[in-house]
Amino acid sequence: MNLSIINSRAEVGIQAPAVKVEVHVAGGLPGLTIVGLPTTAVREARDRVRAALQNSGFKLPPRRITVNLAPADLPKDGARFDLAIALGILQASGQLECQLDEFEFVGELSLSGELRPVSGVLSAVMAAKLAQRAAVIPFDNAAEAALPQHPHSYCASSLLEVCNCLSQHAPWRTLSVCADSNSHNSEISELDFSQVRGQALAKRALEIAAAGRHNLLMQGPPGSGKSMLAQRLPSICPDLTDQQALQLAAIQSTLPGGYDHKLWRRIPFRSPHHNPSAAALVGGGSHPKPGEISHAHYGILFLAELPEFSRHVLEVLREPLESGEIHIARARSRVTYPSRFQLLAAMNPCPCGYLGDSNGRCHCSGEQVQRYRQRISGPLLDRIDLHINVPRIASRELLNTSAADKATESSTTIRERVIAARERQYARRDKCNAELNAQELEQDCALDKASRQLLESASERLNLSGRGLHRVLKVTRSIADLAASTEVKTVHLAEALQYRQQLCG
Repeated sequence: MNLSIINSRAEVGIQAPAVKVEVHVAGGLPGLTIVGLPTTAVREARDRVRAALQNSGFKLPPRRITVNLAPADLPKDGARFDLAIALGILQASGQLECQLDEFEFVGELSLSGELRPVSGVLSAVMAAKLAQRAAVIPFDNAAEAALPQHPHSYCASSLLEVCNCLSQHAPWRTLSVCADSNSHNSEISELDFSQVRGQALAKRALEIAAAGRHNLLMQGPPGSGKSMLAQRLPSICPDLTDQQALQLAAIQSTLPGGYDHKLWRRIPFRSPHHNPSAAALVGGGSHPKPGEISHAHYGILFLAELPEFSRHVLEVLREPLESGEIHIARARSRVTYPSRFQLLAAMNPCPCGYLGDSNGRCHCSGEQVQRYRQRISGPLLDRIDLHINVPRIASRELLNTSAADKATESSTTIRERVIAARERQYARRDKCNAELNAQELEQDCALDKASRQLLESASERLNLSGRGLHRVLKVTRSIADLAASTEVKTVHLAEALQYRQQLCG
């Protein structure tokens, strides 16, 4: 047999398209040629595979070896095809006699023949499971590869071990489930709402935001507790479902180091500094990689000091806020990353931060305040559902711990209400209220005559756009769900308009 075909997987975003590694051994001058649109890293596999075969006790046939990575129009990158190429050479040269049609191989080879981890293994194992083939991956990728619970996924530490298992001289090492699906984030649990003094309105708004996954903007002077409140939002959010956690893990699996299985089902909380590039925030680069909004998929993206971000960087958030995904186009490829994140932002009321302070410390002119606020565009603000003022808390209230301890609810108590509200939403539409479309919103948020008149009056007074009107209704539906009400009432709408009124005022 001088022709061998081995199944493998490429990495394109979080997708793992199938690749056929075709190896042909024929007469002619000895050499190893790789074709099929390989990058430099793939072409370097010639030297890695040659050394790995020799150091594993195999022979590189002194003949002309041609390796084709099909389909040829799909760009191939990285060292993930090393193992498949080595096995193809062994099978085509008669050194490995076994059927490999039911297997898919992904892994990098060291010069000694050891298997090294590669990125994107989670997507490759999920794709192999759908294709009903067994997956063979490096041992160091075993933890993340165990998450899809593919019954026929195996790991190995070296090329020699893979060959022994294929020849049935040794048993396969199966993957054990390394993630505890019932674990809760202990680090987040230490951040509790009971530690926040005062700020009842802010806590209520955060509870509504958590219930419906609504975007929220906090405005207040420095030291008023905006960051403290934001850091505790994950403590009242429900854990991710297995499907959501698996999709998030597939994104993080594409990064160097792979996915940390200890983060299984935890709500991601990303808080980038205010000077990132657009590529760092939404993804991109010459070799596209996911950005902060994709790492916050099904989680929270917290932007502190919102006006300090570049306006161009903020504007690229508008599309993923609506669609829940980001499209990155390059000359040779087009990649789509999911990015259904919840935007949580904070800002000062003016450049110095003390506008409206009772001590009169603000000396900003009206022009400076206007210029500061105009750094955030109207279309972006229109996509933020709730806007709240976070005032400075008096020292007396901060130091009066005994009274505060009795009056402040814990995150556990709030989280129970949020989970109950989410369950009502998923029982009704199998999605959060923030994701409702216009038709679903019309059915789930039917208004009586008094509520409709209130909304029409508020819409004219606040000059609400069509998008703003729909977002008010979504927040209204979440408030009703928190109150365990099947119908939307005027009191629910009035509270939702209160938050939108602050945004427009």
